[in-house]
Amino acid sequence: MENTLLIGDRILVRRFPRIKPERGDIVAFVYPLDRSQSSVKRIIGLPGDHIKISRKVVYRNGIALKEPYATYRFDLTNSYNDNFPSEPVDIPLQPAAQEMLSEDVRNGEVVVPGGKYFVLSDNRDNSFDSRYWGFIERSDIIGEPFLIYDSEDQSTEDALNGTVTGSRQVRWNRLFKLL
Repeated sequence: MENTLLIGDRILVRRFPRIKPERGDIVAFVYPLDRSQSSVKRIIGLPGDHIKISRKVVYRNGIALKEPYATYRFDLTNSYNDNFPSEPVDIPLQPAAQEMLSEDVRNGEVVVPGGKYFVLSDNRDNSFDSRYWGFIERSDIIGEPFLIYDSEDQSTEDALNGTVTGSRQVRWNRLFKLL
């Protein structure tokens, strides 16, 4: 979700009242690849929506989305990421993503089934999202992130390992930022 969220950001998630997910919402949900973890992504497709990505432009129901939050950090083209749905070349997909590609593609677009959502990260070049592990279930949505309450400069490795360094570099400009 870079630059919307950075490694080392700590966020508050509104869990109640239960949200009705809308297009463009940022949601926290149970991570499909490790259900003991949570993840944060942006909802791109609601049930019934037709999703297609062509040359890094996301189309929903035939209309190109204006996405000022989306970032592309690499000039390299990834045919699967940048032109979705397509046949992945040497990219491992989770079974749910393989099922999505075989059962939910109509006329070159993914059609989001009832009770499910298609999510993407804002950092489109470097993210595992619905393109790789399929849709998320409505029941797996935890809530809506709404505030960064703490932020420290932290490496990906330290964050994944739970390592705490002795010198804490607070990113003051990110504190109490509304999402």
